[in-house]
Amino acid sequence: MGMKRGEYEAALEPLQQELVSMARWARATAARIVVLFEGRDTAGKGGAIGAVRERLNPRQCRTVALAKPTEAESTQWYFQRYVAHLPAAGEIVLFDRSWYNRAGVERVMGYASEDEVAAFLKAVPVFEKLLVEDGILLFKYWLATDQANQEERLRERLEDPLKRWKLSPVDLAARAKYDDYTAAREAMLAATHTPHAPWTIVDFNDQKRGRLTLIRDLLDRVPDTHAEPPPIDFPDLGREPVAETYGVLKPIADYPLG
Repeated sequence: MGMKRGEYEAALEPLQQELVSMARWARATAARIVVLFEGRDTAGKGGAIGAVRERLNPRQCRTVALAKPTEAESTQWYFQRYVAHLPAAGEIVLFDRSWYNRAGVERVMGYASEDEVAAFLKAVPVFEKLLVEDGILLFKYWLATDQANQEERLRERLEDPLKRWKLSPVDLAARAKYDDYTAAREAMLAATHTPHAPWTIVDFNDQKRGRLTLIRDLLDRVPDTHAEPPPIDFPDLGREPVAETYGVLKPIADYPLG
C-alpha cells in the first residue's frame, strides 16, 4: 500500500527546505549540479523532478526534457545537444531522460544500431569523467517499477483526459518489451556504473516513497547542503497598507465558486 498524501507531504516539506539550502550553497560556491532521471515509462520521473524543483528558483534550477533529435542534430556528435544544456556556475540542471536514451529506448525500439549503442557505451565513461573532472557534480538515478504498476499507470493515462497526453505509441509498444528494457538497463549499468559517475537505483513502485528516498539520497551526497540565508532588513511600512486602485482597466470578474 502506498503512502498517504498527508504522510508524504509532511515528510517532503523538511526535505524541500534542505533542497532550498542546497541551492543557496550551490549559488554561494558556484557549484554546478547535474541530476539524471532515467527509468521505464511511467516510473515517475516527472513527479520526482517536480518534487525536487518545486520550491527552488526556476532561474537557478531548470529541467531539460529534449524531444527526439532534429535531422541536423542526428548528424552531430551524439552528446552535442546535451552539452548545450549543462549548468553554469551556481546552477542545477535536472535531465528528464538524458544521453542514456541511446542505451535505453533507442536500443530497445531499434532507433539506434547495435554498433551505435556499443560506441555509446564505450564513450559514456570517458564523457562523464570529463564532466566530473571539470567540477560538475553528477548524479544518475534509475527509477524502477514492476510491470504490474507500469500497466496500471498506463491505463490511468488512457482513462484520464488530463494525463492522456503522456501516452505515446512508444509507451504502448514498450508494454511488450519489458524484459528487453531490463536487459538493456543491465548492459548499460555494466558499462557505465563507474567510480566517478555511479548509478543509484530507487524503487518507485510507491512513487511518493520513491521521491522521498531519491531526494534524501541526493542531499546526503552533495558535499555540503547547508547555507544560511542572507540577512534582509524589512522595516515597518510606516503607514496603513493601500488598496489597489484602477483607472484605465479593472480586473475581470472572479471565478465563480459554488
